[in-house]
Amino acid sequence: MSERASLKVCVIGLGSMGFGVASSLLRSGFETSGYDISAETLARFSEAGGRAAASPAEAADGADVVVTVVVSGAQTEAVLFGDDGAAGGMTKGGTILSFATMPPQTAEDLARRAAELGLSYIDGPISGGAKRAAAGELTVMASGPAEAFSHARPVLDAIATKVYELGDRAGIGSSFKIVNQLLAGVHIAAACEAITFAKALGLDIDKVYEVITASAGNSWMFENRVPHILEGNYAPHSAVDIFTKDLGIVSDLGRGLKFPLPITSTALQMFVMTAAAGMGKDDDASIARLIAKVTGIDLPGEPKAS
Repeated sequence: MSERASLKVCVIGLGSMGFGVASSLLRSGFETSGYDISAETLARFSEAGGRAAASPAEAADGADVVVTVVVSGAQTEAVLFGDDGAAGGMTKGGTILSFATMPPQTAEDLARRAAELGLSYIDGPISGGAKRAAAGELTVMASGPAEAFSHARPVLDAIATKVYELGDRAGIGSSFKIVNQLLAGVHIAAACEAITFAKALGLDIDKVYEVITASAGNSWMFENRVPHILEGNYAPHSAVDIFTKDLGIVSDLGRGLKFPLPITSTALQMFVMTAAAGMGKDDDASIARLIAKVTGIDLPGEPKAS
């Protein structure tokens, strides 16, 4: 029996990223169970060949590896150690792959609680977006015991093209991800500011996108997010609220270190304002909509400014 066939894997959280992770595991031949709060999502998961469960505990019953793809440290704690939590149903010696972005101290605390139950914990925040998750091409910024990496290696190979082993304790992976999120949030805010500024200058913003993506001012976020603005489609691939959380973590850590983060702070306030304007659940490119409303410019798919 192959390693993949012998490992039972559970995915908790089947949102845009989690469903892609679960789909990659199924495609790679893993016996995969899953849980999500959405009955519609669970039905779709079942249709894809997964075993849908009514609770994290049921999904993780007998699982060798549990993958948590939820939003925050608090949600990770709840699905692992709360009522009907997944940790209690795992096989002894099993491994938890925690993919949420959270403060490093929270990751350390969760690893300690896992160890008390005889489980290994990999602090492994992910990057790459929903499309790369579905293709099994994520980047994982991970830290944890060497034996945990060895145990979970077939799972990691199925869902990621880059797995960085950054240290032997939880918290290190989360720290790397926080640096990434600082840049990601700032780049999204800058991309939204740039494309709306181009519109205010009377430029063809489709042509601006073409030119900038071939020029030095391009960024991954500009290239990835600006098409949402050009299409007028703000269905959430990654929501505004994600970055109010993540840049909030960056801000809190900076304050604790007495480290100034002026550019991050400005980007955070742009996300907070966008959320306050009622767009917290929408795509994070919605900062462009906020700027458009403030400045009176028209964007594709949006109501004409009065």
